[in-house]
Amino acid sequence: MIRTPLLDTSPDADAVQFEHYARMSPAEKAARVVELTQSACAMSLVGLRIRHPGASTPELLLRLAALRLGAETVRKAYGWQAPDGA
Repeated sequence: MIRTPLLDTSPDADAVQFEHYARMSPAEKAARVVELTQSACAMSLVGLRIRHPGASTPELLLRLAALRLGAETVRKAYGWQAPDGA
């Protein structure tokens, strides 16, 4: 496996982290992916709330879906398009 070195992590710390991930079971890896995805969504929602302070929670969730899936997919699936076109 080819690994790109991390720029913000020492080689020793990177090696420890890689060994930790290598020992994880598939279920543990899947759980970690879920946790990271949830964290990314939460951070994205914070950013959306800052950029659109008057938006309702449903609108913010639709905007998040548009970020993740694309505006056209959200328009087709939910019949929603951002009022500002973003």
